[in-house]
Amino acid sequence: MIYFDNSATTKPYPEALKTYMTVSENYFANPSSIHRLGGEVEKLISTARNQIAGLLRVKPAEIIFTSGGTEANNLAIKGIAIEHQTRGKHLITTEIEHASCYESFRQLEQLGFDVTFLPVDRNGHVSIQNLHNAIRHDTILVSVMHVNNELGTIQPIQEIGQFLKKHPKIFFHVDHVQGIGKVPLQYEQSGVDLCSLSSHKFHGPKGVGILYVRNGIKISPLLHGGLQEYKHRAGTENIPGIIAMAKALRLTMEKSKDQMEGLLRLNRLLRSKLSEIEGVVLNTPEEKSAPHIINFSVPGIKPEVLIHALEEKDVFVSTKSACSSKSTEVSRVLEATGHELERASSAIRVSLSFDNTESEGERFITILEEVLHNLTKVMR
Repeated sequence: MIYFDNSATTKPYPEALKTYMTVSENYFANPSSIHRLGGEVEKLISTARNQIAGLLRVKPAEIIFTSGGTEANNLAIKGIAIEHQTRGKHLITTEIEHASCYESFRQLEQLGFDVTFLPVDRNGHVSIQNLHNAIRHDTILVSVMHVNNELGTIQPIQEIGQFLKKHPKIFFHVDHVQGIGKVPLQYEQSGVDLCSLSSHKFHGPKGVGILYVRNGIKISPLLHGGLQEYKHRAGTENIPGIIAMAKALRLTMEKSKDQMEGLLRLNRLLRSKLSEIEGVVLNTPEEKSAPHIINFSVPGIKPEVLIHALEEKDVFVSTKSACSSKSTEVSRVLEATGHELERASSAIRVSLSFDNTESEGERFITILEEVLHNLTKVMR
């Protein structure tokens, strides 16, 4: 099997799964309980929070555990908008955000907020000048994803953050779900106020994530009830998920140091080979793009047909974001870059992990060429 759909989800590390099972069996008490068993679990969460904070180089009190990237994005965007709406109701984001951000802003529009969706260029990059022009006296939030989940485009987060320091009343949220472990992000130096992460994108379990909230920032909770997560997120914590996520993040950060060059070689191999295949057009820019995402189109061939043909050869890729892949609509991201309909509607995403190899890349290209040859014959 060749699994090239890691941006949809990654295979959990065996070590993370073992941790999940151990914690589930031995630390099942509610951390809010005042007895000894509850106290032991509470200490376990605190240890995981400290470990994650150390890996991200932030303070433990700035780490909020969520059910995943979608909740983290919703909590950041709606939490800021609702909490600070008396100061202004203007929000800024881009046209190519993940659905969990994009639809959050659409909902806020229905609630009376004014949202500016910044355009991007043909490579999917946002312009600092356009951001500058969009800022108003009542702007309270700018939200920009670090790495685009479909194209792999890297946005100039540090440059945006430095620019926004001139506007201290504007909060800056970054969706870092696709970047963690692959594209470094320095929170403080980049002026990031809130940042979203998802465990299953770095080989941890599904159903758990992180929202970084810089000290001193107030957000309105989405979930009300208990006092968990510094009153930001009520509900009994996903203990085994949190501890396993901390293990997965540590392992990912270690691999990022040791195996990045191998990932870059695989990326270069795939880009080179794909560009040689007749009928294939690369959509991911060569520069300012993440090492693990390559998006290409085969105009004239429906992406779902190509995906299922590859699947029969035990090769797994995707079209757009997994959250939107079952929709028949053309990719909103590729449309925003200005690509023609035929190209935007035939996009395929290859997404890699540190576990993928160059031999898998070579086999993928061979199988892809064979599949495209067969599909072209049928179409004739």
